[in-house]
Amino acid sequence: MAFVPDILQEDNHLLVVRKPAGMLTQGDETGDLDLLSALKEYLRMRDAKPGNAFLGMVHRLDRPVGGAMVFAKTSKAAARLSRAFAQREVKKTYLAAVEGAVKDAQAELRHSLLWNEQERRSTVALCGKEALLRFDREQVDGQRRMSLLRVLLITGMHHQIRAQLAAVGHPVVGDRKYGAKAHIRNHPGVIALHAVTIAFPHPTKGDSIVVDCPPEAWWPFRAVTVENGPGR
Repeated sequence: MAFVPDILQEDNHLLVVRKPAGMLTQGDETGDLDLLSALKEYLRMRDAKPGNAFLGMVHRLDRPVGGAMVFAKTSKAAARLSRAFAQREVKKTYLAAVEGAVKDAQAELRHSLLWNEQERRSTVALCGKEALLRFDREQVDGQRRMSLLRVLLITGMHHQIRAQLAAVGHPVVGDRKYGAKAHIRNHPGVIALHAVTIAFPHPTKGDSIVVDCPPEAWWPFRAVTVENGPGR
């Protein structure tokens, strides 16, 4: 069956979709279906284009992570959206279900992270790059020993949220790479980290675009809202 995306917002310049957790953002050596290729083929077929559809990838989500992703439909939009990401004009909010009872109602995490290409993971190291995020604790499930966090990503680095939360003793549920003890039943290859809101300046109009993307039905904390991320 052909891939049909969950389109959250679209115009002539941009496309915002839900990335399914467990799906590659871009093709790799596995040859598995990736979102970028699937979207290009979908647009080519839908719009009856004679050649390949242009679609610019301006940011990524890790394979086991789901949620909102924005793509550029023109080269001008791609350049402007890439610049907005580089200048930290894009606000990305995530929901993270983590192991353990998080004590702080609000917190800021600042670490120095180093990416290990061979192991494909980030670690806290003195010689790394600064990583900064803020979170609000939304729920604690004492019976299942889990907490729900709403995370505002300030810097953007490989596996940043996963590595930083693991570093303070609260790995994301299902994230065995970073020390989680449990997996998500019936959903192999995914973790409980979800890009719930993305806000960015429109690449041609300049007005602020805010797109929400509620988590999937399998999520550990399903009854969650999508607004009011940490704004400090």
